[in-house]
Amino acid sequence: MRIGELARRAGTTTRALRYYESLGLLRAHRTANGYRDYGEEDLRLLRQIRTLQDFGFELEETRPFVECLRAGHPAGDACPASLEVYRRKLAELDDCIDRLRTVRREIAAQLSRAETVAGRADGPVDGPVGGASAPEPRCLLSPCEPPGPHGPATDGPPDAARERRTGTWR
Repeated sequence: MRIGELARRAGTTTRALRYYESLGLLRAHRTANGYRDYGEEDLRLLRQIRTLQDFGFELEETRPFVECLRAGHPAGDACPASLEVYRRKLAELDDCIDRLRTVRREIAAQLSRAETVAGRADGPVDGPVGGASAPEPRCLLSPCEPPGPHGPATDGPPDAARERRTGTWR
């Protein structure tokens, strides 16, 4: 299949596929007239990459899974290198969860102090200022990564972080 069809079937763009190819994650075969040609196995690799990205894995972290599939294993996580990536990701998530728990305790303590001060001054604070509704709670997947020049750390062009979050490229 040609690059456009692969992109459509994988739910991505040709730009993303070229980027994956430049990283060596995807290998195009060339037809006699120079067109990129892909098979069903390439679609399977892409689905593995995109699933891992949805879980918060960086592109480079997907490499052992891709190599495992290329080696003929039935699943990308059937190889020791893939299992090691899982272990590292779990440790990273545990660290993030610990940091978030610490931040939560600090915010709860600050709220308690603020409510105590507000209670002495004007009575308890009942809700958002001006009668506005409270914003929806949010949780970002990468709060533990130090920001890079374009936001959270990425392993690609500035659009890579958005692509990883939303699965789309411009």
